[in-house]
Amino acid sequence: MNARNAIAASATLHCLTGCAIGEIAGLMIGTAIGLSTVQTMALAISLAFVFGYALSSLPLVGAGMSLGRALKLVLAADTLSIIVMEVVDNAVMAAIPGAMDAGLVNPVFWLGMMIALTAAFVAAFPVNRYLIDRGKGHALHHGAHGEHGAHGEHGEHGDHGEHEHHGHDHHPHGSEHHA
Repeated sequence: MNARNAIAASATLHCLTGCAIGEIAGLMIGTAIGLSTVQTMALAISLAFVFGYALSSLPLVGAGMSLGRALKLVLAADTLSIIVMEVVDNAVMAAIPGAMDAGLVNPVFWLGMMIALTAAFVAAFPVNRYLIDRGKGHALHHGAHGEHGAHGEHGEHGDHGEHEHHGHDHHPHGSEHHA
């Protein structure tokens, strides 16, 4: 696997982890407090975004970036990927007979969730690869990590060494990533 595919796969899996945690938490909470199916899905999708953004923000903040700047970067880098994941995940779950009504203790629900999350990964991978190829998406994270020393192999200006970005502008919004 080439370096950009590896970064795209890592970004997609990272994003999917946050989305899965949020969705499952939302489904459990919605079911436990007796929300309707629509309310439960809205809660699950909302929490998928919250956890997706949170998991992407933590390493940036840990590397010394301010929370506000990390959230700004994560919103720019991960929103499209999370949207694609959520659309595909929910469409697949809705298409699997009985999966949405199965309940959290039913194997049909969990099998459906595994199929839906796999489909979401497959759908979001090319989105992340496209963004990385243009110096956006997870490439922004790598540039930010390089600025804050989280990954020693990255240079001060987002030089990704083995990541082979072939001269693409790694900071398409100018100096806002170099504050």
